[in-house]
Amino acid sequence: MSYNKNMKTFYTDGSANPNPGPGGFAVICDGQPVALGKEAKSTNIRMEAQALIAAYKIAESGDEILTDSEFWVNVVTKWAPSWQKNGWTKKSGPIKNLELVKELYEIYCAKPGVKLQWTRGHVGTEGNELADQWANRARAGETLEGAEK
Repeated sequence: MSYNKNMKTFYTDGSANPNPGPGGFAVICDGQPVALGKEAKSTNIRMEAQALIAAYKIAESGDEILTDSEFWVNVVTKWAPSWQKNGWTKKSGPIKNLELVKELYEIYCAKPGVKLQWTRGHVGTEGNELADQWANRARAGETLEGAEK
């Protein structure tokens, strides 16, 4: 594999407080927010998915997306292929947040050149910490227009 000097690394995070409650998500690249969003009533899981979807919409082949949501990494890399083969069902019952699962899995499959990787959260990794801070700011209503560039 050759080195791509234009490769970008995106960090994603989502939050809801209380959970469930108002939610926000953020995508960080080069130390700056590049996507923010919020929902009036959401969950941490939903916001993590929204952050990943937003990152995939921006990312190009050779880029990397890092998330502290091991759950969503498992969804797209391990579980969704089987769920799709089984008509989007699983033995233990309905798939929660199915619309987000389908959307994220579709965009994940459409961009095989984008690397998805789990990173441990809240251990001082700058991009992850910024994503967490901006997800909380997005939940509070801050937008990209209000973000310091």
